[in-house]
Amino acid sequence: MTTSTHLLHRRRFLPLFCTQLLNAFNDNLYKTAMVLFVVYTIYNDEGAEAAFSGLASALFILPFFLFSALAGQLADMRCKAAIIRKVKLFEIVLMIIGACGLVLAWRGSMVHSLAIPLMLLALFLTGVQSTFLGPIKYAILPQHLHKEEVLAGTGLVEAGTYVAILVGTVLAGWIPVQWAAGGIIITSLIGYLSSRQIPPAPAMGAVEKLDWHIIRASIGLIRRTMHDPQIFYAIIAISFFWTIGAVLIIQFPPLAKNTLMASKEVASLFLMVFSIGVALGSASINALLKGKVSARHSPLSVLFMGVFVVAFYVVCRIWQADQPTHLMGVGEFLSWPMATILLLCLLGIAVAGGMFVVPLYAFLTTRVAPDQASRTIAANNIVNSGAMVAGAIFAMVLSALNVAIVDQLLMPAAMCLISAWLGKRLHQAELAEPPLHG
Repeated sequence: MTTSTHLLHRRRFLPLFCTQLLNAFNDNLYKTAMVLFVVYTIYNDEGAEAAFSGLASALFILPFFLFSALAGQLADMRCKAAIIRKVKLFEIVLMIIGACGLVLAWRGSMVHSLAIPLMLLALFLTGVQSTFLGPIKYAILPQHLHKEEVLAGTGLVEAGTYVAILVGTVLAGWIPVQWAAGGIIITSLIGYLSSRQIPPAPAMGAVEKLDWHIIRASIGLIRRTMHDPQIFYAIIAISFFWTIGAVLIIQFPPLAKNTLMASKEVASLFLMVFSIGVALGSASINALLKGKVSARHSPLSVLFMGVFVVAFYVVCRIWQADQPTHLMGVGEFLSWPMATILLLCLLGIAVAGGMFVVPLYAFLTTRVAPDQASRTIAANNIVNSGAMVAGAIFAMVLSALNVAIVDQLLMPAAMCLISAWLGKRLHQAELAEPPLHG
Protein backbone atom coordinates (compact mmCIF):
# COMPACT_ATOMS: atom_id res chain seq x y z
CA MET A 1 0.00 0.00 0.00
CA THR A 2 1.48 3.37 -1.02
CA THR A 3 1.71 6.29 1.39
CA SER A 4 -1.00 8.13 -0.55
CA THR A 5 -3.42 5.17 -0.47
CA HIS A 6 -2.66 4.65 3.20
CA LEU A 7 -3.54 8.28 4.02
CA LEU A 8 -6.89 8.07 2.25
CA HIS A 9 -7.91 5.38 4.73
CA ARG A 10 -7.07 7.45 7.81
CA ARG A 11 -9.36 9.81 9.73
CA ARG A 12 -6.38 12.07 10.44
CA PHE A 13 -6.30 12.91 6.69
CA LEU A 14 -9.47 11.82 4.83
CA PRO A 15 -11.99 14.32 6.35
CA LEU A 16 -9.59 17.22 5.74
CA PHE A 17 -9.00 16.03 2.17
CA CYS A 18 -12.74 15.74 1.49
CA THR A 19 -13.48 19.11 3.09
CA GLN A 20 -10.84 20.87 0.99
CA LEU A 21 -11.95 19.06 -2.17
CA LEU A 22 -15.59 20.06 -1.65
CA ASN A 23 -14.55 23.63 -0.88
CA ALA A 24 -12.54 23.99 -4.10
CA PHE A 25 -15.35 22.37 -6.12
CA ASN A 26 -18.00 24.67 -4.66
CA ASP A 27 -15.95 27.85 -5.09
CA ASN A 28 -15.38 27.14 -8.77
CA LEU A 29 -18.90 25.90 -9.44
CA TYR A 30 -20.24 29.20 -8.06
CA LYS A 31 -17.65 31.55 -9.61
CA THR A 32 -17.83 29.97 -13.05
CA ALA A 33 -21.63 29.69 -13.11
CA MET A 34 -21.94 33.34 -12.08
CA VAL A 35 -19.41 34.71 -14.58
CA LEU A 36 -20.70 32.63 -17.51
CA PHE A 37 -24.31 33.56 -16.85
CA VAL A 38 -23.58 37.28 -16.50
CA VAL A 39 -21.26 37.43 -19.52
CA TYR A 40 -23.38 35.31 -21.87
CA THR A 41 -26.91 36.21 -20.72
CA ILE A 42 -27.01 39.59 -19.01
CA TYR A 43 -24.43 41.65 -20.90
CA ASN A 44 -24.04 41.96 -24.64
CA ASP A 45 -21.15 44.40 -24.75
CA GLU A 46 -17.47 43.40 -24.77
CA GLY A 47 -16.44 46.35 -22.60
CA ALA A 48 -19.08 45.63 -19.97
CA GLU A 49 -18.18 41.93 -19.96
CA ALA A 50 -14.48 42.70 -19.49
CA ALA A 51 -15.25 45.20 -16.72
CA PHE A 52 -17.42 42.69 -14.87
CA SER A 53 -14.80 39.95 -15.21
CA GLY A 54 -12.11 42.29 -13.88
CA LEU A 55 -14.29 43.41 -10.98
CA ALA A 56 -15.11 39.81 -10.08
CA SER A 57 -11.42 38.84 -10.07
CA ALA A 58 -10.50 41.85 -7.94
CA LEU A 59 -13.24 41.14 -5.38
CA PHE A 60 -12.10 37.54 -5.00
CA ILE A 61 -8.39 38.41 -4.57
CA LEU A 62 -8.92 41.44 -2.30
CA PRO A 63 -9.54 39.42 0.91
CA PHE A 64 -6.14 37.74 0.55
CA PHE A 65 -4.50 41.18 0.79
CA LEU A 66 -6.73 42.31 3.63
CA PHE A 67 -7.10 39.32 5.90
CA SER A 68 -4.25 36.84 5.32
CA ALA A 69 -2.24 38.16 8.28
CA LEU A 70 -5.21 37.78 10.63
CA ALA A 71 -6.00 34.35 9.18
CA GLY A 72 -2.44 33.20 9.83
CA GLN A 73 -2.50 34.44 13.42
CA LEU A 74 -5.81 32.70 14.12
CA ALA A 75 -4.68 29.42 12.58
CA ASP A 76 -1.47 29.30 14.61
CA MET A 77 -3.00 30.38 17.92
CA ARG A 78 -6.39 28.62 17.82
CA CYS A 79 -7.55 25.07 17.10
CA LYS A 80 -7.28 24.64 13.33
CA ALA A 81 -10.08 22.08 13.15
CA ALA A 82 -12.45 24.42 15.02
CA ILE A 83 -11.66 27.27 12.61
CA ILE A 84 -12.35 25.02 9.62
CA ARG A 85 -15.76 24.10 11.03
CA LYS A 86 -16.70 27.74 11.66
CA VAL A 87 -15.59 28.77 8.17
CA LYS A 88 -17.57 25.91 6.60
CA LEU A 89 -20.66 26.95 8.57
CA PHE A 90 -20.14 30.49 7.23
CA GLU A 91 -19.94 29.00 3.72
CA ILE A 92 -23.55 27.79 3.97
CA VAL A 93 -24.69 31.37 4.59
CA LEU A 94 -22.64 32.91 1.77
CA MET A 95 -23.75 30.25 -0.71
CA ILE A 96 -27.38 30.97 0.14
CA ILE A 97 -26.66 34.64 -0.66
CA GLY A 98 -24.99 33.66 -3.94
CA ALA A 99 -27.81 31.26 -4.84
CA CYS A 100 -30.40 33.99 -4.28
CA GLY A 101 -28.46 36.24 -6.67
CA LEU A 102 -28.24 33.49 -9.30
CA VAL A 103 -31.97 32.68 -9.09
CA LEU A 104 -32.98 36.36 -9.25
CA ALA A 105 -30.76 36.84 -12.31
CA TRP A 106 -32.15 33.68 -13.93
CA ARG A 107 -35.71 34.92 -13.38
CA GLY A 108 -34.77 38.39 -14.65
CA SER A 109 -35.85 40.05 -11.39
CA MET A 110 -34.01 43.16 -10.17
CA VAL A 111 -30.94 42.01 -12.09
CA HIS A 112 -28.80 45.14 -11.82
CA SER A 113 -30.24 46.54 -8.58
CA LEU A 114 -30.11 43.36 -6.47
CA ALA A 115 -29.09 40.12 -8.28
CA ILE A 116 -25.62 41.23 -9.44
CA PRO A 117 -24.75 42.96 -6.12
CA LEU A 118 -25.76 39.78 -4.24
CA MET A 119 -23.62 37.62 -6.52
CA LEU A 120 -20.61 39.91 -6.15
CA LEU A 121 -21.08 40.08 -2.37
CA ALA A 122 -21.09 36.28 -2.22
CA LEU A 123 -17.96 36.19 -4.40
CA PHE A 124 -16.15 38.57 -2.04
CA LEU A 125 -17.22 36.42 0.93
CA THR A 126 -15.97 33.34 -0.93
CA GLY A 127 -12.58 35.07 -1.11
CA VAL A 128 -12.76 35.75 2.63
CA GLN A 129 -13.53 32.07 3.25
CA SER A 130 -10.59 30.95 1.09
CA THR A 131 -8.31 33.42 2.88
CA PHE A 132 -9.02 31.85 6.28
CA LEU A 133 -8.87 28.25 5.01
CA GLY A 134 -5.71 28.76 2.96
CA PRO A 135 -3.13 28.80 5.80
CA ILE A 136 -4.78 25.83 7.51
CA LYS A 137 -5.04 23.28 4.71
CA TYR A 138 -1.25 22.92 4.51
CA ALA A 139 -0.23 23.92 8.06
CA ILE A 140 -2.47 21.28 9.65
CA LEU A 141 -0.75 18.43 7.78
CA PRO A 142 2.46 18.24 9.88
CA GLN A 143 0.23 18.19 12.97
CA HIS A 144 -1.76 15.14 11.84
CA LEU A 145 0.73 13.30 9.62
CA HIS A 146 4.09 11.66 10.24
CA LYS A 147 7.09 13.51 8.84
CA GLU A 148 7.53 11.05 5.96
CA GLU A 149 3.83 11.47 5.04
CA VAL A 150 3.77 15.28 4.76
CA LEU A 151 4.91 15.45 1.12
CA ALA A 152 2.41 12.76 0.08
CA GLY A 153 -0.36 14.57 1.97
CA THR A 154 0.56 17.90 0.38
CA GLY A 155 0.55 16.27 -3.06
CA LEU A 156 -2.85 14.69 -2.46
CA VAL A 157 -4.35 17.98 -1.26
CA GLU A 158 -2.90 19.80 -4.27
CA ALA A 159 -4.00 17.12 -6.74
CA GLY A 160 -7.47 16.90 -5.18
CA THR A 161 -7.82 20.67 -5.31
CA TYR A 162 -7.07 20.78 -9.04
CA VAL A 163 -9.43 17.91 -9.82
CA ALA A 164 -12.16 19.68 -7.82
CA ILE A 165 -11.47 22.95 -9.64
CA LEU A 166 -11.71 21.07 -12.94
CA VAL A 167 -15.00 19.36 -12.13
CA GLY A 168 -16.59 22.50 -10.67
CA THR A 169 -15.52 24.63 -13.64
CA VAL A 170 -16.66 22.15 -16.30
CA LEU A 171 -19.95 21.37 -14.54
CA ALA A 172 -20.78 25.08 -14.26
CA GLY A 173 -20.57 25.39 -18.04
CA TRP A 174 -22.94 22.50 -18.70
CA ILE A 175 -25.75 22.67 -16.11
CA PRO A 176 -28.52 25.32 -15.95
CA VAL A 177 -27.78 28.20 -13.61
CA GLN A 178 -30.74 27.34 -11.37
CA TRP A 179 -29.27 23.86 -10.84
CA ALA A 180 -25.95 25.46 -9.93
CA ALA A 181 -27.77 27.60 -7.33
CA GLY A 182 -29.12 24.49 -5.64
CA GLY A 183 -25.85 22.60 -6.05
CA ILE A 184 -23.73 25.15 -4.20
CA ILE A 185 -26.03 25.06 -1.15
CA ILE A 186 -26.08 21.24 -1.05
CA THR A 187 -22.29 21.06 -1.43
CA SER A 188 -21.74 23.57 1.37
CA LEU A 189 -23.90 21.44 3.69
CA ILE A 190 -21.93 18.28 2.85
CA GLY A 191 -18.67 20.17 3.32
CA TYR A 192 -19.69 21.28 6.80
CA LEU A 193 -20.59 17.70 7.79
CA SER A 194 -17.20 16.54 6.49
CA SER A 195 -15.39 19.24 8.47
CA ARG A 196 -16.94 17.97 11.71
CA GLN A 197 -14.94 14.73 11.31
CA ILE A 198 -11.54 16.46 11.26
CA PRO A 199 -9.59 15.57 14.45
CA PRO A 200 -8.63 18.42 16.81
CA ALA A 201 -5.50 20.40 15.93
CA PRO A 202 -4.85 22.72 18.90
CA ALA A 203 -2.41 25.63 18.92
CA MET A 204 1.16 24.36 19.25
CA GLY A 205 2.73 27.51 20.71
CA ALA A 206 1.93 30.34 23.08
CA VAL A 207 -1.42 32.04 22.46
CA GLU A 208 -0.58 35.67 21.70
CA LYS A 209 -2.79 38.73 21.36
CA LEU A 210 -4.24 39.10 17.85
CA ASP A 211 -3.17 42.16 15.86
CA TRP A 212 -6.35 43.49 14.22
CA HIS A 213 -4.50 46.29 12.35
CA ILE A 214 -4.48 44.55 8.97
CA ILE A 215 -1.84 46.71 7.25
CA ARG A 216 0.60 46.66 10.17
CA ALA A 217 -0.02 42.95 10.72
CA SER A 218 0.55 42.15 7.02
CA ILE A 219 3.81 44.10 6.79
CA GLY A 220 5.04 42.67 10.09
CA LEU A 221 4.10 39.14 9.05
CA ILE A 222 5.98 39.32 5.78
CA ARG A 223 9.01 40.93 7.45
CA ARG A 224 9.19 38.23 10.14
CA THR A 225 8.68 35.40 7.68
CA MET A 226 11.00 36.38 4.84
CA HIS A 227 14.21 36.67 6.88
CA ASP A 228 14.80 32.89 6.59
CA PRO A 229 16.50 32.22 3.20
CA GLN A 230 14.69 28.90 2.69
CA ILE A 231 11.26 30.39 3.35
CA PHE A 232 12.11 33.55 1.37
CA TYR A 233 13.07 31.67 -1.78
CA ALA A 234 10.18 29.20 -1.42
CA ILE A 235 7.61 32.01 -1.21
CA ILE A 236 9.11 34.01 -4.07
CA ALA A 237 9.35 30.88 -6.26
CA ILE A 238 5.73 29.92 -5.51
CA SER A 239 4.65 33.49 -6.30
CA PHE A 240 6.40 33.37 -9.67
CA PHE A 241 4.71 30.04 -10.40
CA TRP A 242 1.24 31.40 -9.69
CA THR A 243 2.00 34.53 -11.70
CA ILE A 244 2.92 32.31 -14.66
CA GLY A 245 -0.26 30.27 -14.13
CA ALA A 246 -2.44 33.37 -13.84
CA VAL A 247 -1.04 34.85 -17.05
CA LEU A 248 -1.51 31.58 -18.96
CA ILE A 249 -5.11 31.21 -17.79
CA ILE A 250 -5.81 34.83 -18.76
CA GLN A 251 -4.42 34.10 -22.24
CA PHE A 252 -6.23 30.82 -22.91
CA PRO A 253 -9.71 32.13 -23.88
CA PRO A 254 -8.59 34.87 -26.31
CA LEU A 255 -5.88 32.56 -27.67
CA ALA A 256 -8.44 29.81 -28.31
CA LYS A 257 -10.86 32.21 -29.99
CA ASN A 258 -8.58 34.46 -32.05
CA THR A 259 -5.50 32.34 -32.79
CA LEU A 260 -6.75 28.77 -32.78
CA MET A 261 -10.27 29.65 -33.97
CA ALA A 262 -11.76 27.38 -31.31
CA SER A 263 -15.06 27.63 -29.44
CA LYS A 264 -15.49 28.31 -25.74
CA GLU A 265 -15.88 24.56 -25.22
CA VAL A 266 -12.33 24.13 -26.50
CA ALA A 267 -11.16 26.84 -24.11
CA SER A 268 -12.74 24.74 -21.33
CA LEU A 269 -10.86 21.74 -22.71
CA PHE A 270 -7.62 23.70 -22.28
CA LEU A 271 -8.48 24.37 -18.65
CA MET A 272 -9.35 20.70 -18.15
CA VAL A 273 -6.02 19.51 -19.57
CA PHE A 274 -4.15 22.10 -17.50
CA SER A 275 -5.87 21.04 -14.27
CA ILE A 276 -5.30 17.32 -14.92
CA GLY A 277 -1.64 18.00 -15.67
CA VAL A 278 -1.02 19.90 -12.44
CA ALA A 279 -2.76 17.11 -10.52
CA LEU A 280 -0.53 14.49 -12.18
CA GLY A 281 2.60 16.51 -11.46
CA SER A 282 1.54 17.06 -7.86
CA ALA A 283 0.99 13.35 -7.25
CA SER A 284 4.09 12.10 -9.11
CA ILE A 285 6.71 14.31 -7.41
CA ASN A 286 6.23 12.41 -4.14
CA ALA A 287 7.32 9.16 -5.83
CA LEU A 288 10.35 10.90 -7.33
CA LEU A 289 11.44 12.39 -4.00
CA LYS A 290 10.49 9.22 -2.04
CA GLY A 291 8.73 11.27 0.64
CA LYS A 292 11.65 13.62 1.34
CA VAL A 293 10.84 17.35 1.28
CA SER A 294 13.45 18.84 -1.04
CA ALA A 295 13.73 21.45 -3.77
CA ARG A 296 16.41 19.56 -5.69
CA HIS A 297 14.13 18.81 -8.66
CA SER A 298 12.39 22.21 -8.71
CA PRO A 299 14.86 24.08 -11.00
CA LEU A 300 14.77 21.35 -13.66
CA SER A 301 10.98 20.99 -13.40
CA VAL A 302 10.32 24.67 -14.08
CA LEU A 303 12.89 24.73 -16.90
CA PHE A 304 10.92 21.92 -18.56
CA MET A 305 7.79 23.99 -17.97
CA GLY A 306 9.42 26.87 -19.88
CA VAL A 307 10.43 24.53 -22.71
CA PHE A 308 6.84 23.31 -23.04
CA VAL A 309 5.57 26.92 -23.07
CA VAL A 310 7.96 27.73 -25.94
CA ALA A 311 6.82 24.56 -27.74
CA PHE A 312 3.19 25.64 -27.22
CA TYR A 313 4.09 29.05 -28.70
CA VAL A 314 5.75 27.44 -31.75
CA VAL A 315 2.74 25.20 -32.39
CA CYS A 316 0.43 28.22 -32.18
CA ARG A 317 2.60 30.05 -34.73
CA ILE A 318 2.46 27.06 -37.10
CA TRP A 319 -1.28 26.86 -36.51
CA GLN A 320 -1.67 30.47 -37.67
CA ALA A 321 -0.12 29.57 -41.02
CA ASP A 322 -3.08 27.27 -41.74
CA GLN A 323 -5.72 28.92 -39.61
CA PRO A 324 -9.37 27.76 -39.80
CA THR A 325 -11.88 30.27 -41.13
CA HIS A 326 -14.55 29.61 -38.48
CA LEU A 327 -14.82 28.72 -34.80
CA MET A 328 -14.39 24.97 -34.31
CA GLY A 329 -16.16 22.75 -31.79
CA VAL A 330 -14.30 20.17 -29.72
CA GLY A 331 -14.62 17.35 -32.27
CA GLU A 332 -13.45 19.46 -35.22
CA PHE A 333 -10.65 20.96 -33.15
CA LEU A 334 -9.32 17.54 -32.11
CA SER A 335 -9.26 16.41 -35.74
CA TRP A 336 -7.29 19.50 -36.84
CA PRO A 337 -3.58 18.93 -37.68
CA MET A 338 -1.27 19.44 -34.66
CA ALA A 339 -4.15 19.61 -32.16
CA THR A 340 -2.77 16.56 -30.32
CA ILE A 341 0.72 18.12 -30.17
CA LEU A 342 -0.79 21.36 -28.88
CA LEU A 343 -2.63 19.59 -26.06
CA LEU A 344 0.47 17.52 -25.18
CA CYS A 345 2.47 20.75 -24.88
CA LEU A 346 -0.20 22.14 -22.57
CA LEU A 347 -0.18 18.93 -20.53
CA GLY A 348 3.61 19.14 -20.28
CA ILE A 349 3.40 22.73 -18.97
CA ALA A 350 0.97 21.66 -16.25
CA VAL A 351 2.74 18.45 -15.17
CA ALA A 352 6.10 20.24 -14.88
CA GLY A 353 4.41 23.07 -12.97
CA GLY A 354 2.86 20.67 -10.47
CA MET A 355 6.21 18.97 -9.91
CA PHE A 356 7.78 22.37 -9.28
CA VAL A 357 5.33 23.86 -6.82
CA VAL A 358 4.26 21.00 -4.53
CA PRO A 359 7.63 20.53 -2.75
CA LEU A 360 7.75 24.29 -2.19
CA TYR A 361 4.46 24.23 -0.27
CA ALA A 362 5.79 21.34 1.81
CA PHE A 363 8.85 23.51 2.53
CA LEU A 364 6.66 26.19 4.09
CA THR A 365 5.20 23.79 6.65
CA THR A 366 8.26 21.68 7.48
CA ARG A 367 11.03 24.31 7.57
CA VAL A 368 9.44 26.44 10.29
CA ALA A 369 8.45 25.83 13.89
CA PRO A 370 4.99 24.20 14.09
CA ASP A 371 3.46 27.22 15.82
CA GLN A 372 4.54 29.45 12.90
CA ALA A 373 3.34 27.27 9.99
CA SER A 374 -0.03 28.96 9.39
CA ARG A 375 1.45 32.45 9.51
CA THR A 376 4.09 31.36 7.02
CA ILE A 377 1.36 30.16 4.63
CA ALA A 378 -0.52 33.44 5.21
CA ALA A 379 2.57 35.49 4.32
CA ASN A 380 2.93 33.35 1.23
CA ASN A 381 -0.70 34.06 0.27
CA ILE A 382 -0.17 37.82 0.58
CA VAL A 383 2.92 37.76 -1.65
CA ASN A 384 1.29 35.33 -4.11
CA SER A 385 -1.79 37.54 -4.49
CA GLY A 386 0.32 40.62 -5.15
CA ALA A 387 2.40 38.76 -7.75
CA MET A 388 -0.68 37.41 -9.52
CA VAL A 389 -2.24 40.87 -9.73
CA ALA A 390 1.05 42.31 -11.05
CA GLY A 391 1.22 39.57 -13.71
CA ALA A 392 -2.37 40.18 -14.77
CA ILE A 393 -1.77 43.93 -15.01
CA PHE A 394 1.36 43.36 -17.09
CA ALA A 395 -0.60 41.09 -19.43
CA MET A 396 -3.27 43.79 -19.81
CA VAL A 397 -0.57 46.39 -20.53
CA LEU A 398 0.85 44.17 -23.27
CA SER A 399 -2.61 43.85 -24.79
CA ALA A 400 -3.07 47.64 -24.60
CA LEU A 401 0.24 47.98 -26.47
CA ASN A 402 -1.22 45.71 -29.18
CA VAL A 403 1.19 42.84 -28.48
CA ALA A 404 -0.36 39.77 -30.12
CA ILE A 405 -1.78 37.30 -27.61
CA VAL A 406 0.36 34.48 -29.04
CA ASP A 407 3.51 36.57 -28.56
CA GLN A 408 2.53 37.15 -24.93
CA LEU A 409 3.22 33.44 -24.34
CA LEU A 410 6.92 34.31 -24.36
CA MET A 411 6.47 36.28 -21.12
CA PRO A 412 5.65 33.26 -18.92
CA ALA A 413 8.35 31.28 -20.75
CA ALA A 414 10.93 33.90 -19.73
CA MET A 415 9.57 33.94 -16.19
CA CYS A 416 10.31 30.20 -15.94
CA LEU A 417 14.03 31.06 -16.15
CA ILE A 418 13.67 33.33 -13.11
CA SER A 419 11.73 30.61 -11.29
CA ALA A 420 14.48 28.08 -12.06
CA TRP A 421 17.07 30.45 -10.58
CA LEU A 422 14.90 30.89 -7.49
CA GLY A 423 14.51 27.12 -7.20
CA LYS A 424 18.30 26.72 -7.41
CA ARG A 425 18.84 29.35 -4.71
CA LEU A 426 16.28 27.57 -2.53
CA HIS A 427 18.07 24.25 -2.96
CA GLN A 428 21.39 25.91 -2.08
CA ALA A 429 19.80 27.37 1.07
CA GLU A 430 18.35 23.95 1.85
CA LEU A 431 21.81 22.36 1.70
CA ALA A 432 23.43 25.16 3.71
CA GLU A 433 20.95 25.32 6.61
CA PRO A 434 19.20 22.55 8.54
CA PRO A 435 15.42 22.66 9.02
CA LEU A 436 14.14 24.69 11.96
CA HIS A 437 12.21 21.71 13.26
CA GLY A 438 11.76 18.00 12.60
